[in-house]
Amino acid sequence: MRKHIFNAGPCKLPEQALENTATAVKELGNAGQSIMEVSHRSKDFQAVIDEAKQLFVDLLNIHENYEVLFLGGGASTQFAMIPFNFLKTKAAYVDTGTWSSKAIKEAKLFGEVEVIASSKDKDFSYYPKFEIPSDVDYVHITSNNTIRGTEIFEDLDSPVPLIADMSSDMMSRPLDVSKYAMIYGGAQKNVGPAGVTFVIIRKDMLDKVADRVIPSMMKYETHIDKESMYNTPPAMNIFVMKEVLKWVKEQGGVKEMDRRAQERADLLYGEIDRNPMFKGTVIDK
Repeated sequence: MRKHIFNAGPCKLPEQALENTATAVKELGNAGQSIMEVSHRSKDFQAVIDEAKQLFVDLLNIHENYEVLFLGGGASTQFAMIPFNFLKTKAAYVDTGTWSSKAIKEAKLFGEVEVIASSKDKDFSYYPKFEIPSDVDYVHITSNNTIRGTEIFEDLDSPVPLIADMSSDMMSRPLDVSKYAMIYGGAQKNVGPAGVTFVIIRKDMLDKVADRVIPSMMKYETHIDKESMYNTPPAMNIFVMKEVLKWVKEQGGVKEMDRRAQERADLLYGEIDRNPMFKGTVIDK
């Protein structure tokens, strides 16, 4: 019997995705090769990555003015890539926990960082209210803070490009992608295994790149031009993600994932709130 997973690490994958991946490990379709062996330049893998991108587009209703990328390096690499590309003068960050603090640390290597709100005073036990300034290159938020358990459910209107780390809540609720200049995250929390990072980026962000020398692998333009295959992509991880997203779509999409999440949350947190044996770690502020 497989175990339930309650920790803040990799998600439990659908049985269907595991079974289809196990088959592909032996042979991808009729390619005569494993998904771990197939060339990323082959038509067999091109079909895999095309389907994965289309599933993102369909599930999140992503418009044509966005690109969907699948990269290596985890969300932590994005902490540096974002300011490397887009921090010209000053960027605004909301500090809500471990991962946003790491993103702030990386951004300070490239320019001025204004922390416009923080919940550090209460050990990151709440999501702080904040106003977005108009004099920054972009504002960065972490929408769900896995370790601390806080989340922002609103897709904000922003006068400047809004960038969100959605590693922990991607595909868990309906999302208005048009409110964001960029969304990124590690796949392992909701949409696949560790080893592949999704990036949804509005095309006009390429017009906002800072005037500095940026290595090819750190440029978003590089990966857009080469359609996520500037270097060999994590092929097996992308395949697993595709299978997870297929399952999500078959179950009813993100609306159904949201309904199930609410049902589970009501059951779990209702008992935590009711039972004096437990004490919640998130406060409403």
